[in-house]
Amino acid sequence: MKIVEYTDKFKDDVIDLILNIQNIEFDVDIQLEEQPDIQDIHQYFTTAGGNFWLALDDHGKLIGTIGLQALTPQMAILKKFFVNSEYRGHKVGKALYDELLNFAEINNFLEIFLDTPSKATQSHQFYRKAGFEEIPKQQLPVVYQYPDRNSLIFRLKL
Repeated sequence: MKIVEYTDKFKDDVIDLILNIQNIEFDVDIQLEEQPDIQDIHQYFTTAGGNFWLALDDHGKLIGTIGLQALTPQMAILKKFFVNSEYRGHKVGKALYDELLNFAEINNFLEIFLDTPSKATQSHQFYRKAGFEEIPKQQLPVVYQYPDRNSLIFRLKL
């Protein structure tokens, strides 16, 4: 497995992986139209000061994604953190998360926020173990769009 920065070569694979996990595996019912960020990753992530990474298996097949969207020079959002079910428990998620965290620290971000559907309890465990704390939506210091499915908000202070 290797972690690489996003290229458009993987655009369709990224969309397929994310929609499959959201809608088939977890039945969250989030349509592509509600997610303009995965339709233009460069605009929403890299040109804004963040980044987007891919986990590839030994054959170059996409097995995971994670993005960091900069909101301000010191505040960012963790987005689109997905790992193919066959690779969960094999440190793919940790490798993606470590890449994002390293980038955030090098670029002097002070806080990372994320939203996650309330039914994604396995994700909640990962975030809490990684040091995120759940906060009320009212404490979110910036406004950003996300497809709300009774989402929980988490914050990590770096």
